[in-house]
Amino acid sequence: MRARTSAPVGRRTADEIRTMRRAGRVVAEMHDAIRAALRPGVTLLDLDAVGREVIARRGAQSNFLGYHGYPAVICASRNDVVVHGIPDEQALEEGDIISIDCGAIVDGYHGDAAFTAGIGTIGPGDQRLIDVTRQALEAGIAQLVAGNRLGDVGAAVQHRVESAGLWVVRDYVGHGIGTAMHEPPDVPNVGRRGRGRPIAAGDVFAVEPMVARGTDRTRVLDDGWTVVTTDGSRAAHWEHTIAVTDDGPEILTLP
Repeated sequence: MRARTSAPVGRRTADEIRTMRRAGRVVAEMHDAIRAALRPGVTLLDLDAVGREVIARRGAQSNFLGYHGYPAVICASRNDVVVHGIPDEQALEEGDIISIDCGAIVDGYHGDAAFTAGIGTIGPGDQRLIDVTRQALEAGIAQLVAGNRLGDVGAAVQHRVESAGLWVVRDYVGHGIGTAMHEPPDVPNVGRRGRGRPIAAGDVFAVEPMVARGTDRTRVLDDGWTVVTTDGSRAAHWEHTIAVTDDGPEILTLP
């Protein structure tokens, strides 16, 4: 979800990261439950209900619901929707791709992550889009090492995407995360190595490449949220919340 506010940010203590790990596990459980529900005929509102059930069962809070008026606990972005798709009565169809972005708050600390999956049998181009976007996320995460810079993260993401002949969506970026879902700094998905803010142990970032098959240009629909590609080409979105430790990056939004 695109940052719309800035909150003070500092490097996180071990105790804070421990709490963020708990929030991240709730997000991972939401992902697992929603993945298990993906099939033709399921509506986007059905998927939102699955996410709500996990949050309630774990005693967590949604950081999406009510955020600047957002009406759901997940973003469900189908086919040419890049990000911020609002769940509705649309039913998934064979051959669709769907990006699910969601988050959770535990004891005041946030987790945030996204994945893209195919519904039934999808075309090889769509599968490649999904795979390259996930690989770009992994390439960016690998750069979250103390002593590197945020430009190294963006450069790694950009190289993986563009070397595959796909398009990085530049208007939407990753972000710091902690006691607010969106904290400084922005984490762009393009960059130059050796440039940008230094990375240090205790930093926590949400890295989230958004990639399209045909263009990097987007527009926002009349609902004020849904972002689509201008040419109707399909898009994918992957995200994790990652803590920078003395031993390297730790993904907090894994089971």
